[in-house]
Amino acid sequence: MLTNDQLDKWDRENFLHPSTHLAQHARGESPNRIVTGGSGVYIEDRDGNRLLDAFAGLYCVNVGYGRTEIAEAIAAQAKELAYYHAYVGHATEASITLAKMILDRAPKNMSKVYFGLGGSDANETNVKLIWYYNNILGRPEKKKIISRWRGYHGSGLMTGSLTGLELFHKKFDLPLAQVIHTEAPYYYRRPDAAMSEADFSVHCAAELEKLIEREGADTIAAFIGEPVLGTGGIVPPPAGYWDAIQKVLRKHDILLIADEVVTGFGRLGTMFGSDHYGIEADIITIAKGLTSAYAPLSGSIVSDKVWKVLEQGTDENGAIGHGWTYSAHPIGAAAGVANLKLIDELGLVENAGKTGAYFLKAMREALGGHVHVGEVRGEGMLCAIEFVEDRDERRLFDPAKKIGPQVAAALLKQGVIGRAMPQGDILGFAPPLCLTPEEADKVVAAVKEAVKGVLG
Repeated sequence: MLTNDQLDKWDRENFLHPSTHLAQHARGESPNRIVTGGSGVYIEDRDGNRLLDAFAGLYCVNVGYGRTEIAEAIAAQAKELAYYHAYVGHATEASITLAKMILDRAPKNMSKVYFGLGGSDANETNVKLIWYYNNILGRPEKKKIISRWRGYHGSGLMTGSLTGLELFHKKFDLPLAQVIHTEAPYYYRRPDAAMSEADFSVHCAAELEKLIEREGADTIAAFIGEPVLGTGGIVPPPAGYWDAIQKVLRKHDILLIADEVVTGFGRLGTMFGSDHYGIEADIITIAKGLTSAYAPLSGSIVSDKVWKVLEQGTDENGAIGHGWTYSAHPIGAAAGVANLKLIDELGLVENAGKTGAYFLKAMREALGGHVHVGEVRGEGMLCAIEFVEDRDERRLFDPAKKIGPQVAAALLKQGVIGRAMPQGDILGFAPPLCLTPEEADKVVAAVKEAVKGVLG
């Protein structure tokens, strides 16, 4: 696609886009969308297209677009104090208030919040804190982190290693040696079709136990997992999974990091995914819904158990040697305060549960019987459709056919944004939590039409 458009030309000549086929984009062979505005669940581009964003950006615009309350809070903070650092005990009213608001909503065993900018740097922080924790406890060999295949935890060196998706490892010399992976709780792709969900949960816990025995529990520091697998396919855990996994971790004195970047602040119909599944984490990762992406901000919520050891470490060794220039940035913190107030005022946690259940039910009724739909799954305001060549045999399409991307492209022509997920023909949805049943119906109707156009 060649164009004389100046902005398009500058984009292709100057802008290195993430998660993009760089060569095709630079050559003008792929489309380029320049987004100019948004309101509620819709975005608009400079060509006048109004699209229902059924993925909330990247699972992150929880309150929806165009919320002036957050914009005004950002502007007011920028006028008063655009920046000051958080080192050596410095703070702002916004950062202090937000930390208090988070802990008021978090599971009761949580103690403090460290602020970063994005989920990747938050998980980098988590790993550093856990290594520090074990060094203070005199366990220098207890450093490996167990993640899961298909998990997503970021794109840095350590966090890209924790991520269990081939695209994020290929040609990057990842994963690093300190990271090991165990089986994904992906019930649809279970090895034995006869397994019940409970059986599969037992199987996943047994595989984890075997991995720990092979590596040695005295070398393993932590296990990291999303309450619901996100980018790996939007996969809710099978029944009993988190209970079974936590029993293994407690038995071997392995810390648990709950990566709630996607599930935090209402997406599952509960404030945290940990509440939803009875997860008792030692550290919780937050980002995305913390500010609804109106400003960059992330956090690591540390438990009482971990905090006590961090305190001990600084008594023994002096100030902790970790920090970012933009930690607890006041503009991000102000956005977070306004965002959490809106989530409460608009009843978005409750709506995510109620409208999310309606959305999933409607999607299942519309497409669950399609000959090429293996599964329609979801939880709260998360939903995914997995396309297969043969549903009886659970046989996947040849990846070269790119069925998932084809359906996503057809859906876009219907005015709705869904996401073609990696490593499979999976179409994912994570709409803003303000989605109405009427808007859910519009998404379902558009998906049904798109699937019909691609798969009949």
